[in-house]
Amino acid sequence: MDRWQAMRVFVKVAESGGFASAARHLAMSPPAVTRTVAALEERIGARLFVRTTRSVKLTEAGGRYLDDCRRLLSDLEEAEAAAAGSTATPTGTLTLTAPVQFGRLYVLPVVTDYLARHAAVSVRALFLDRVVNMIEEGIDVGVRIGHLADSGLSALRVGSVRRVVCAAPDYLERHGVPASPQDLRDHAVIGSTSPGALPEWRFGPARRMGVTVQSRLACSTVDAALAAAIDGWGIARLLSYQVAPAVAEGRLRILLAEHEEAPVPIHVVSPEGRRAPAKVRAFVDLAAARLRADPRVNPAAGGAAGETNPQYTSA
Repeated sequence: MDRWQAMRVFVKVAESGGFASAARHLAMSPPAVTRTVAALEERIGARLFVRTTRSVKLTEAGGRYLDDCRRLLSDLEEAEAAAAGSTATPTGTLTLTAPVQFGRLYVLPVVTDYLARHAAVSVRALFLDRVVNMIEEGIDVGVRIGHLADSGLSALRVGSVRRVVCAAPDYLERHGVPASPQDLRDHAVIGSTSPGALPEWRFGPARRMGVTVQSRLACSTVDAALAAAIDGWGIARLLSYQVAPAVAEGRLRILLAEHEEAPVPIHVVSPEGRRAPAKVRAFVDLAAARLRADPRVNPAAGGAAGETNPQYTSA
């Protein structure tokens, strides 16, 4: 048994959450993947996965072994790449994903800069307002806004945004400025029809205060809710980067800032982290530097902006 290949198969099964999905990514048959993992378990004398008809989960020993395998494979790949002289040449197609508006405003300028720097690379940008299964859908890099679930992805935090309440000056002149979250019950509220949207808005760093709002207008997209707020229809709750241009132009005012929730983190994520191909590492390094330097994305823009060798953590 090729121990290095067995480790690669084991890592892919762990990262993709199943033998069939790992087989697709490795261009192997599912039985071959199953046999490889079984032989590896026999060799080391420990079960690495708990298998059911619906899921595959790491055992405690498997979790420890996964960390070791990732480290060993990373060292091997870096040594091979260094010997071949290929570490600094991004090539091929990079597939990335980001939320629609964030992608248009902040990620697309990074993409065009990246393409200008690396002539041998093309980019496929998927701007979607849903959480993409990066492994299943073949995504190299993602930008995610929000707290990350334990997914096995490598994550690099690049900034944060706030969830803000806002309204047009014209609306506030006609209806008054809410002094507390409870005052929102007496105002026209612009809600959301997106999956998971709740009629209760939470406030405070620990989200302990909840206010149930009645929205006569509920929009399926951020752009629609933003336009309605700018037109003076009512009060909306959006992310700070979404309203930043309108706030800077005086078309919207942020309300109840002292009652805001804790900031929401922004991460650049990838399935392979520092073990990724040069095309991925080059994009992540550029995106990290650009996003960290932008105060609309990273309120603490400063020292971190110049970091060119970011450290990954497992998400």
